[in-house]
Amino acid sequence: MLETIIAPLADFAIWIISSLGYAGIALAMAIESACIPLPSEIIMPFSGFLVSQGQFTLLGIAIAGTVGGVIGSLLAYALGYFGGETLVRRVIRKYGKYFLVHEYELDHAMVWFDKHGSAITFFSRLLPVIRTFISLPAGIAKMDLKSFVTYAAVGTFIWTYILGYIGYLLGENWDTLGAYFHKFDTAILVAGMLTVAWYIHHKLKKAASFSHPKSAD
Repeated sequence: MLETIIAPLADFAIWIISSLGYAGIALAMAIESACIPLPSEIIMPFSGFLVSQGQFTLLGIAIAGTVGGVIGSLLAYALGYFGGETLVRRVIRKYGKYFLVHEYELDHAMVWFDKHGSAITFFSRLLPVIRTFISLPAGIAKMDLKSFVTYAAVGTFIWTYILGYIGYLLGENWDTLGAYFHKFDTAILVAGMLTVAWYIHHKLKKAASFSHPKSAD
């Protein structure tokens, strides 16, 4: 069942990238980041494979993926910013079924945003599902645009570079990642949670050191 879904998506991503080059990578990532299900776990590994063939550079595909990711994220952000939660939910209820977008995914994204604040715009880029939907609550909450773009760009660059590098290492076997991208997402989720935990621990430890300075001899 999974392969029947992934196959046409993979074909579409391959066609765009093969036809348009770096612009195709940017376009495909913009589609994904605009909450349309074209998995980056297919887009970037294939691009990485083309790096191994000498058609692209690793830095080039990461930059192209980041540019597209930010553009797509801005489209979702704008929908939330100008339309508000009511319009976003109305659009999802009416058109979501055509793009495999569900209202509960928005609910999850809003919970994450409310719980973790604007910084989740960065960390969510390393998490499954939530990474594409976090732009909606960010827009609804009218998050500062400069901060949103910065977080989205840095997080997307890390994500696209990692996936591109994996595709580069896999070479002609790049598509094996697409078949197991849900399992890979789980690993990324764990890694992301550990990163968040480390970040919080580091901040608390630093705050404690300022609260209790060592006395001078």
